[in-house]
Amino acid sequence: MSSVDTNSNLANLLNATQSATSTAKNSTNASSFASLTPDDFLKMLITELQNQDPMNPTDNTQILQQISEMSNIAATSSLTSSLNGMLTEQNLSAASALVGRNVTGLADDGSNASGKVDSVTIANGTAKLNIGQQTVSLKNIQQVTSG
Repeated sequence: MSSVDTNSNLANLLNATQSATSTAKNSTNASSFASLTPDDFLKMLITELQNQDPMNPTDNTQILQQISEMSNIAATSSLTSSLNGMLTEQNLSAASALVGRNVTGLADDGSNASGKVDSVTIANGTAKLNIGQQTVSLKNIQQVTSG
């Protein structure tokens, strides 16, 4: 593969990565690019620099733009992680306020659940209310009454 092909492939990958981070995360392109780390981008940048054409080197502004894009991707990933953590904490707080109260909702097994909330757990970042032997996600609560 020539250095021109390597450069254009790297540019295409970086452009695709930038567009993938700005679109919904549930698309297949976004999920494949989400697994790339800043170290992966650094390795690609080093490979690009090692394989560039000495007679037509990569422009410094392009390199700085690529480094900036890597930094933006890392910052976005960090922000997403922080926001997910805050959401989990907020859901835990809201669910904890329901302990001892009577709730009605849809249990995780699909049946209707009604009763006093005994405890709260977090499973995969989702707050779960324990009502007797049933577990109800916080988002599936339909009614809350005082206990």
